[in-house]
Amino acid sequence: MTEATLHFPIAEFQRRIAKTRKAMQARNLDLILVSDPSNMEWLTGYNGWSFYVHQAVLLGLEGEPVWWGRGMDAKGAMRTAFMSHDNIVGYPDHYVQSTERHPMEHLSKLIADRGWTNARIGLEMDNYWFSAKAHTTLLKAFKPSNLHDSTGLVNWQRSVKSDLEVGFIRRAAKIVDAMHARVFELVEPGLPKNVLVAEIQKQSILGADGNWGDYAAFVPMLPSGADATAPHLTWDDRPFKKGEGTFFELGGCYRRYHAPLSRTVYLGKPPQKFLDAEKAVLDATSAGLEMAKPGKTCGDVADAFFDELKRHGFEKDSRAGYSIGLSYPPDWGERTMSIRRGDSTVLEANMTLHFMPALWLDDGGLELSETILITPKGAECLCQTPRKLVIKN
Repeated sequence: MTEATLHFPIAEFQRRIAKTRKAMQARNLDLILVSDPSNMEWLTGYNGWSFYVHQAVLLGLEGEPVWWGRGMDAKGAMRTAFMSHDNIVGYPDHYVQSTERHPMEHLSKLIADRGWTNARIGLEMDNYWFSAKAHTTLLKAFKPSNLHDSTGLVNWQRSVKSDLEVGFIRRAAKIVDAMHARVFELVEPGLPKNVLVAEIQKQSILGADGNWGDYAAFVPMLPSGADATAPHLTWDDRPFKKGEGTFFELGGCYRRYHAPLSRTVYLGKPPQKFLDAEKAVLDATSAGLEMAKPGKTCGDVADAFFDELKRHGFEKDSRAGYSIGLSYPPDWGERTMSIRRGDSTVLEANMTLHFMPALWLDDGGLELSETILITPKGAECLCQTPRKLVIKN
């Protein structure tokens, strides 16, 4: 037997599983099929670029979890997940992207063989990795009354981080600081965007402070000028221009744990409207951070932020942040709480969020975000990059 390389002690995984089982019992579920790769790793340690095929972790109310996936990836599970090899099950390759059979047929038989035929089974119905075909295939093997939506069940258990997890996010924060430092050093009029992105990505993998960098769940976002009126544009080979602002939404990643950070660079003299927007965002961010403490809600933080922003004459019609941590492409968020009006999620110590007070105006965009840790005393910004508009003449 090979020895798995684990990033956390077994006791950490046992704590997570016990917490998840408590949530399962509250929903009267006997078994959950966990297909979100972030949740799979959080429960077992499994880490591989295999989420483009059907895979899952089966978690019942007792015993070890069961990893299930493509046969060739089973050895990867043996190398990264904590379970015994008897609880790592691969399916034959003729199930992969087949028009004649579906991997869920194999999974259905595995569930029956493990004694869960009549179990109340939770499915992550609304995520990127569970398809409509997967659901209809399972419905051929199980009664509809046995299948229940458990979307978000595991995600919510991840909201409060262990101290070990916070340590990984701190390392990711050092990495994204180094990435932004590289941006500020190199960006100038005439430099093609793809050349700068190559340097950003190189720095992200080299890491910082002796810690290597993992691949992030998002690619760099760096639209300029009018393109920056939209939030999620990436890059091409066009050169940076004087008289334009560019926001850089980047993420450091260490062992799949993320620290996103956005900063904006203006090449040349920014117009007064840009400076007014910076002032508004900085004041509103301070107001939101002051409210971000245990016992307050995400909605409380949002109210403080949006009310201050409005006092400066600016409006924002999207949320101002979300929970972050362990993740895989295409999203570094945890898909749980949001910093938006009305979100009643109560903040607790060791929650981590991307506070994203961005403004996308009619002629440009400004992003000055923070990765924050909720501590017993309030919000701690984990990155050290100064929160301000960077002006390069």
